Amino acid sequence: MDVFKAVQNYITKMTSEVTGMKVLLLDKETTSIISAVFTQSQLLSKEIYLIDRIDNQQRDKMRHIKCISFCRPTQQSVQFVIDELRDPCYGEYYLYFSNALQKSTIERLAEADVHECVREVQEYFADYIAVNHDLFQLGVSAPTQPLYAELTPTWNQNTLSRVTEGITSCLLSLKKKPLIRYERNSTFCRKLAQEVLYSIQTEGPLYDFKKPDTPPIVLLLDRRNDPITPLLNQWTYQAMIHEILGIDNGRVDLSHVPGINPENKQVVLSVEHDPFYKANMFLNLGDLGANIKSYVSEYQSKHHSTKNIESISDMKKFVEEYPDFQKLSGNVSKHVSLVSELSSRVDKGKLLEYGELEQTLACTESFDQHSKQLTKIVSDSQVDDDTKLRLILLYALRYEKTQGNQIQTFVNLLKQSNTDPQKIQLVEDMLVYSPASFRLEDIFLNNDLLARTKNVLKGLKGVENVYTQHSPRLVQILNDLVKGKLKDTDYPFFEGMTRDKPQDVFVFIVGGVTLAEAREVSLFNQQNAGTRIVLGGNCIINTREYLS
Repeated sequence: MDVFKAVQNYITKMTSEVTGMKVLLLDKETTSIISAVFTQSQLLSKEIYLIDRIDNQQRDKMRHIKCISFCRPTQQSVQFVIDELRDPCYGEYYLYFSNALQKSTIERLAEADVHECVREVQEYFADYIAVNHDLFQLGVSAPTQPLYAELTPTWNQNTLSRVTEGITSCLLSLKKKPLIRYERNSTFCRKLAQEVLYSIQTEGPLYDFKKPDTPPIVLLLDRRNDPITPLLNQWTYQAMIHEILGIDNGRVDLSHVPGINPENKQVVLSVEHDPFYKANMFLNLGDLGANIKSYVSEYQSKHHSTKNIESISDMKKFVEEYPDFQKLSGNVSKHVSLVSELSSRVDKGKLLEYGELEQTLACTESFDQHSKQLTKIVSDSQVDDDTKLRLILLYALRYEKTQGNQIQTFVNLLKQSNTDPQKIQLVEDMLVYSPASFRLEDIFLNNDLLARTKNVLKGLKGVENVYTQHSPRLVQILNDLVKGKLKDTDYPFFEGMTRDKPQDVFVFIVGGVTLAEAREVSLFNQQNAGTRIVLGGNCIINTREYLS
């Protein structure tokens, strides 16, 4: 079950089937879908002469060129395709859509083809963005695509349709017809389960796959049952990049970094085309630094360099002074830039100092000590508002029901320090969004589950020690699921059921998935040969995106 390969195979097939020089027309969403799995050089090797948007009205007419159109079957994109067929810019059209087409849509396309340019119409189920080999997202988030209908705790209907289409597309691309389970306390998950099942039943012939010995499972989870994981700073490479710098469809913007090499102002991260990233994406910053150092040391030994390299800043200077290293080391030099900026941000924001308190708030019951520590931090004018807010939210979630908690005191301290009122409001909003009374389990009392032995990060000087104790709630859910111990009362089936231990599992988190959870799924897949997990969410979130 490889979502990255599934999408890649669709794109390879459509670009290979049409021979000769051709144009590729995309809409906004399929642009993101393709760019996540294919490079421009790969498309060029498939004789793609030009890549353009279907909504670009200023395209030149080139009737000698063939055109591949790959769009989502939305009302807007279909209309753009229809307009294109009525006044074609190209000689032949091969129309591919990322999900199932309605019969009426096919009829409209046929009626629009007055010049008889269309040679083929196909449904290729690549209606999601593949991030890792076992991770996908839909790029669906507020404010453009909110989950909630305005002023009500129910689905936004357009978003519900898009999420349903994304999940069913993923199932079809991997040729799976599943049973569906959901968290019983989530009306969102139950409604989504209903819509996914309805879609499977409606498109019955599309799911006519060979029946497996054990039925696949779709497990729908609600982000509100684990509000902790998205609030924590992360200390492994991929998750840390997204938390601190942000990853936008596989790209990291470093243009704001002083003195950055022009080639590294926009860094592309790909599990398929960047071997160093693939090998190190789940390592902590210390181990990552040691691996980069080994590349530099190897280059030094070959070129008889005696320059002493002890820290990340030393490596950055070395790369700048030896431009040939970039050519010889492939993509390693860009990771030196990334790690250097991460290290700088960690030092500047004192993230290690506050990160340890985050972990104890998430994993340890210590009301008096936590109240005292947080009072000191929130009263300190040198600590930035975002750090204060993150810690207060963790405190509020843990001690919401504790008599004598200091939540309102901390809110008042934020007001006194002229913190943005919208940020202050988030404390109250969080307790409305994910109160203890809503959550399926008391995630704070299960310390044996959440705590891990503290591991000291080892590596270069300049990468400080940090402790990681918290384990996402998802880990225990997966362990229970594959052992057949996940309670039917808490995670009921939506029609049908099985007592078999599942082999293929699709987990989808409504409200967004974190890269910390993605790491755990990848490790789970490596350690459990008989089980294959694919993780998805409406979007990939870090703390900023979660709170927005």
